[in-house]
Formats: sequence, C-alpha cells, structure tokens
Amino acid sequence: MKVETRFCLVQWLKHSRKEYCELCKHRFAFTPIYSPDMPSRLPIQDIFAGLVTSIGTAIRYWFHYTLVAFAWLGVVPLTACRIYKCLFTGSVSSLLTLPLDMLSTDNLLADCLQGCFVVTCTLCAFISLVWLREQIVHGGAPIWLEHAAPPFNAAGHHQNEDSDKVWEKSKEDVENQKNAIAPAGGNGAENVVPEQPANPPAENAVVGENPDAQDDQAEEEEEENEEEDDAGGEDAADANNGAQGNDDMNWNALEWDRAAEELTWERMLGLDGSLVFLEHVFWVVSLNTLFILVFAFCPYHIGHFSLVGLGFEEHVQASHFEGLITTIVGYILLAITLIICHGLATLVKFHRSRRLLGVCYIVVKVSLLVVVEIGVFPLICGWWLDICSLEMFDATLKDRELSFQSAPGTTMFLHWLVGMVYVFYFASFILLLREVLRPGVLWFLRNLNDPDFNPVQEMIHLPIYRHLRRFILSVIVFGSIVLLMLWLPIRIIKSLLPNFLPYNVMLYSDAPVSELSLELLLLQVVLPALLEQGHTRQWLKGLVRAWTVTAGYLLDLHSYLLGDQEENENSANQQVNNNQHARNNNAIPVVGEGLHAAHQAILQQGGPVGFQPYRRPLHFPLRIFLLIVFMCITLLIASLICLTLPVFAGRWLMSFWTGTAKIHELYTAACGLYVCWLTIRAVTVLVAWMPQGRRVIFQKVKEWSLMIMKTLIVAVLLAGVVPLLLGLLFELVIVAPLRVPLDQTPLFYPWQDWALGVLHAKIIAAITLMGPQWWLKTVIEQVYANGIRNIDLHYIIRRLAAPVISVLLLSLCVPYVIASGVVPLLGVTAEMQNLVHRRIYPFLLMVVVLMGILSFQVRQFKRLYEHIKNDKYLVGQRLVNYERKSGKQGTSPPPPQSSQE
Repeated sequence: MKVETRFCLVQWLKHSRKEYCELCKHRFAFTPIYSPDMPSRLPIQDIFAGLVTSIGTAIRYWFHYTLVAFAWLGVVPLTACRIYKCLFTGSVSSLLTLPLDMLSTDNLLADCLQGCFVVTCTLCAFISLVWLREQIVHGGAPIWLEHAAPPFNAAGHHQNEDSDKVWEKSKEDVENQKNAIAPAGGNGAENVVPEQPANPPAENAVVGENPDAQDDQAEEEEEENEEEDDAGGEDAADANNGAQGNDDMNWNALEWDRAAEELTWERMLGLDGSLVFLEHVFWVVSLNTLFILVFAFCPYHIGHFSLVGLGFEEHVQASHFEGLITTIVGYILLAITLIICHGLATLVKFHRSRRLLGVCYIVVKVSLLVVVEIGVFPLICGWWLDICSLEMFDATLKDRELSFQSAPGTTMFLHWLVGMVYVFYFASFILLLREVLRPGVLWFLRNLNDPDFNPVQEMIHLPIYRHLRRFILSVIVFGSIVLLMLWLPIRIIKSLLPNFLPYNVMLYSDAPVSELSLELLLLQVVLPALLEQGHTRQWLKGLVRAWTVTAGYLLDLHSYLLGDQEENENSANQQVNNNQHARNNNAIPVVGEGLHAAHQAILQQGGPVGFQPYRRPLHFPLRIFLLIVFMCITLLIASLICLTLPVFAGRWLMSFWTGTAKIHELYTAACGLYVCWLTIRAVTVLVAWMPQGRRVIFQKVKEWSLMIMKTLIVAVLLAGVVPLLLGLLFELVIVAPLRVPLDQTPLFYPWQDWALGVLHAKIIAAITLMGPQWWLKTVIEQVYANGIRNIDLHYIIRRLAAPVISVLLLSLCVPYVIASGVVPLLGVTAEMQNLVHRRIYPFLLMVVVLMGILSFQVRQFKRLYEHIKNDKYLVGQRLVNYERKSGKQGTSPPPPQSSQE
C-alpha cells in the first residue's frame, strides 16, 4: 500500500511539477537508483564520450544562435540601410549595383547601427498602422467615410440589412462590451457606431459650462452634418458597395488569437532551435523595403519636386534638416491630393476608391497631427523658453544661432526636451487643479483623466481646422504663461537686483572643490529629495487650495471655484434639493449641462460627473476678470521667489565651502532648493505636532534626535568610509595601472575617490539585490525593510559595516604589506620592488578571478560527471520519506532539506 501511494505521488508530481509540499512547505527530494553493474568510478572513455557529446551540443547551439544573431542583427539592419541609401541616392546606377552593395564590407558597423534605426522606424510605423486600424474598427470611422443609409425601398433596405448582419456578426465578440444606442427607424449599425465619437467628451465640457461656446459648437456641428449628409446622400445610390467596404474591415478574433498562441517570440526569433525564423527574416526585410518605399521615398520625392518647383530649395537646405522638412511637406501635399481625389471619387461614385482614399487620408492626417502634437509643439515651447530666458544667462540670439549652426541636431533635441518637460509639468499642474477646483471650472481644458478621452479618436473624427484652432490656442496659452512667469520676472529682477543676474552656467569652474563631488552630491542627495512627489505634491495642493479659498471669499466666488459641497454636506435635505436642481436644466439658467450631463444625472441620481452647479454672484464677468488678474499677480510673485530665493540660499551656503569662487548655478540652485525643502519639511512636521502638546513634542524631538544621530553614524560608515575605501581600491587596481607609467608616481584625490566609490557602492548593492540569496543580500534587504525610523545601529554595524570595512581594509593592506614589507626582505632590486608595488593589486585581482573561474569549472565538471552517470546507469528515482525526528531518513544521504512522501 505504501509503495502504491508513493507511486501515485510520483505520478502526481510529474504532472503538477510541484517542488514544495503545499502543507508543510518542504521540498520534495529523490534518491537516484542506479544499475547494479555501475562501477564505483566512471571509465575514462565514458567521461570522454559525454564530454564530446556536451561539446558537440554546445557547438550546435552556438552555431544556431550565431546564425540567429547574424540574421537579426546583421542581415536585417544591413539590408534596410543599404536599400535606404540606394533609394535616396537619386541615381539609376545605384539600383543596378544594389546586389553588389549588399555584399560590400565597407562601413559595416555604421551601416548596421543606422539600419537598426531604420528597422525600428519601420516596425513602429507598422505597429502604428495596425493600432490605427483597430481604433477605426472599434471606435468607428468618421461619418464622411461611412455610407449613408439608402431610401426605404425593398432592394435598398434588404441590402442594408445584409450589410448590418455581416458587420454585427464579424464584431460580435468586440461590440458586446459597448453600449450602443440603436436608432429608431431601422438604419444600419454602420451608421450608428461612427456617430458616437463625433462629439468627443472634451468638447462636452465646453458645452456644459459656457452657453456661448455651446451655440458655437452647435453651429459647427450643423455645418459638419450638412457636409456629411451631402456626401452621404451621393453615396446612397449603391448600398452593395458599402457592405463590401465594410467586409474589408472585418476580422476574426478567434483565428488571430489562435495564430498568436502558435507564434511565440522564441519561435519567431529562432530561439527555439528551429529554422522557421529565416522565413520571418525574409518577411521583415520585405516589410522594411515596402515601408521605406511607401512612407519615406514617395513623400520625400513629392516634397522635393514641389519645393524645387516653388523655389524654396535653398531655404530648406539652410535649415540643416532638409530630409525631415521635405518629407513633411510631401505628406502635406499628399494629404491635399488625397482630399481632392476623394472628392472626385465621390462625384463619380467610385465607392471602393472613395473609401480607400478616405482611409489613406486618415492615416496621413493622424500621422501629421502626431508629429505636430509631439514634435512641433514641444519644440516651439522649448525655443520660446530659451528666447525669454536669454537675459538670465547673459546670452543673445546670436549665441543661439552659432550653437545651432555648430550642432543643429543636439540643439533641436535639447530644446524639444525642455519643451516636453514644460508641457508635462504644466499638464501635471492642471491635473492637480482639477483635484481642488469645482468640476466644470476648467471647461476650456481637456481632462486627461477622463476615461472617455481618446486623443486618437479626436484626431480621426475632428476636422483639420479645429485641430489647427486648438494648436494656435495652446501656443498662445503656453507662450503667455512663459512671458508671465519667466520673461517678466527676469526684467523685474534686473531692475531691482542688478548684480543678481546673470546665472553662472559656464562649463568650467575655478572652485577648489571637484565638480564630480558636486555632481554626485546633486544626483545622490538633492535630486531624490526634490523629486519625491508625495510631500511636494501635498504642499503644492495645500497652497493652491488656500489661495483658492482666499480668492473665493475676497471676490465672492467660493461657490464658483470650490462649489457648495461643504454647505451641502451639513444638510441632507439641501443635498436632495441640489440634486433635483442638477437634474433640471431649466432650474439653473446660468450653465447648460448638455444631454450627456442630463443622462448621467438620471443614471447616477447625483448630478453629472463632470459638472457641479454653483451660485452666480452679481457682476460675475468683472469678478472673473479680477480673479484672472489676481492669479497673474500670484504667479508672478511665485516665479520671483522661485528664481531668487533658492539661488540666494545656495550661493550663501556654497560661499562657506568654496569662498568667492564661482560655481555653476545648477549646484547653488539645487543646494538652495534642498535647504528650502528641509525647512518646509521641518515646519510641516512641527505644525503637525503642535496640537499634541508640549510633552509629546519634546518626546518626538528626543526620538528624532536619537534617530538622526544613529543615521549620521550609519551615513559616516556606509556613505563615507565604505565608498572611500572602495574608490581607493578601484583606483589602485584599475585606474593607476592603466593611466600612470612605472616611472611616475600616482596621485590620489580623496574627493574623487569617494565620489567614484559612491557610484561603485550603489552598483554593487543593486547587483547584489538582483543576484542570488546570500548573507550580504539578506542584510541589505533587512536594512531596507527597517528603514530610517526603525534603524538598528547595532545590527548594521555588526552585520554590514564591520564585515564590509574589514574586507576592504584587508584588500588594501595585505598587498601593501607584501609589497612594502616582505618583498624588500628578499633582496630584489629597486626596479623590481617598484614593479611589485605598482602591479601587486591587479595581480591579486587576476588571481582571485582565476580562482573563481577554476571553482566554477570544477562545479561544472561535477555536474557533467553526474549527468553522464545518470544517462548511462540511472534506472529510476525513489521519493525520500520525510522524518520528523532528526536522524537517518534512508540508506542514501538526503538532500539539505527534508522531503515528504
């Protein structure tokens, strides 16, 4: 019975692949059962045969993976680069010599790197096209692209029903999660789904807050609907073509999922050992060629011929970005051509061609809008920030022009990066404002947290002129804020504090302190504290709320800015009345809530989600104007404080360290910001402790003082002594032997050694935490888990600081004692003593590395020995019984952990 139970358990373990017992968490262990004729030691021929087999397997895998790497990292990018250069040389001879150019060995590394970039661009373009197709399928195409329903006759109605069946059947698994409202009148589903994104949620905010904007939007929508109805009426003559056009967009989700399950990354890349990846390599090369030809070659030459014909070629060449600008111009002309062709296809009623041209126009339109939103707009913001801050750095436009002429790519990238950071933090501040203000105050700005907000759907459905209007308004708003918070404060500072500006941003420094130490202090201490979003965000949110409350009570706009929730929470009856007023559009004539808001009010029984009613005081426009003026003055004062106070504090503190030497303002500003951050943090902590009484405050101060003392001791050991020893050891082992000849004396700089040691310590700690479990990883994890509040000084010194410092001191002292104390006793020459003294540290490192390699090879040989023995003589395995009492568990020695039956 026991044997049968064990057999069943073994069979269950084979299928479940469990390693631990689910009850007692002990690892299952097996003892091998070998053949009776197995010798005590394996013969040499068996070991040699197993070694040859293992080497052969390794060589086979090496050849296969080398072929995979050569195909994906060599053939694909090199082919893409050579084809790209061949197409853009502009000569027929390059096409004839393309096969020879493929086999050329000139500039292999540079062409492979450039080809990797080309392949990345083509793959991104392909993925973007697939994703855009999914957006059109799921979100619906624009109304002007869909076919309108034909008049109610027998043939037309029957054809429309057939097209509806095909559409609904093909997307049944996708559309059952969407709540589409069926129209009354029997129109097809193809006329309903695309109408939903026509009015995106961002525009509803405008409708819900401003009646004038609602009227303007209604007029725009009427004009658009008239144009779309006209276009749809012309297409209504042939419903069959409409149904066939929808068939092109159909897809079977189950078949695609099944194909995706069969095609894994290992099989696609060739990492599974098969040669199927060669077919994938061919398709990738073909896809690269097709995309280069369609999306780069054709638009570039269209733009090139157009610019040459218009006489703008010299101006484009002077921009240093001829290829990019020419391609964008080609895409713009291509979009205009597609619009014209789409109109002509509509007139002659070529429905398939009309739909194809419409889809192509959507692709080009979305691509251009993405370039404008992500590329052009941040670039404009970055350049405007630079222009408005020239006086702050004592620079001129001529300096910026010279820097652009010397490095145009780097200059444009830096300005784009600065603009992206500015846009990101502006959007983050708007999200913070939405958390404080009443829903509906920021009706003119799109809500990025809205789950219904989809910028790609807006790009697909909204016309170009509305995107152009948004772009111009965004440029005006962002540019005005830069003028208000950067250019105007700089002018005020120069007039009030003439000696304060400009900031010192020169790359050199005459300070006696190493720049590396200051950069390390900035990266390791200051930036982590400043980028810690929790406290900073709460402080900023509290300031915004305090300012909003103050402005609301001063201007009697508390209801408009914050709403009446505080008063409504005190009275349940008043809340019910407010909900009833929120459902009634006529009860509040100030704000039109819109149909969507009314539906949400009915469903949620609590008013619309994106809107709250408010009380409108007398002289409301004048109060709003005064609110804007008050806001501008507040932003101006805040900008003046941010531009002066941290730099003043940083310069004053740095003067104690560096004297009168000038330091890069990045360090002074960072130091001042850190001091301000510490001061505000201490003030907030004291304010939080004030209500608890004097005794509690003294107790807290005592606890924090003790914690600070422990932290300082740990910081001196782990952030001072250990990095210094580690940096000095790195200097002796690596830097000095490579940089200093034997006939020269190396010089050591403690600050630089400490700075490099900090970086090395962080790298070693990161690698240790990612590696296997051993005593150093366990100790570091325990120290991280305890944190600063529960810091254990005795544990850190005994388990972490003392062992690490002992090892580092031994690594530094033992070679020095051998070179300076033992070697001279052997009676060697002075040159030999100098050689030993300078090369003993790298020599001992090589010895340690060699011993590690030898121990690794010994372990590998033992594993190979066991593998050969198991392959030749193993006949089975026996599950080891788990014995609760410590003792013998069987005839064979058990593994380290007990196992159970």
